[in-house]
Amino acid sequence: MKVEARIFEIVTIFAFFIAIVYAVMTGLMTRDGVEPIGTVALILTGGLALLAGSYFRFIARRIEQRPEDHDDAEVSDGAGELGFFSPGSYWPVALAAAAAITGIALAYFEVWLLVIGVVLLLITIGGLVFEYHRGSPAAGHSE
Repeated sequence: MKVEARIFEIVTIFAFFIAIVYAVMTGLMTRDGVEPIGTVALILTGGLALLAGSYFRFIARRIEQRPEDHDDAEVSDGAGELGFFSPGSYWPVALAAAAAITGIALAYFEVWLLVIGVVLLLITIGGLVFEYHRGSPAAGHSE
């Protein structure tokens, strides 16, 4: 996680530096003064990167080091199981479709479609999260 934290810290420094340069340059080169929208957008970008970088730095202290965190690590050090990924789940496809419907509803500001999209999003997120919490139907669980 230290690698990810460093990346976000670099982005934070870059965004804040560019925000200062942008504010100074627009203040000097235009008759209207400092352009506020771009300056605020760059400051908020730096703030968001700072938030993510701080989170990764905090998590890096709590977990054991990964091969990516060692300068002398080999590719084979990262071999092995990475986690469990459901091979036959259709929930990610349904979640993507629900997110697309919600995005279209937001783009065209169709409130009725937005309500449907949010409901579909909640259902598909719940299905994805709780997919393996019901137990196997073949095992005779009747929960």
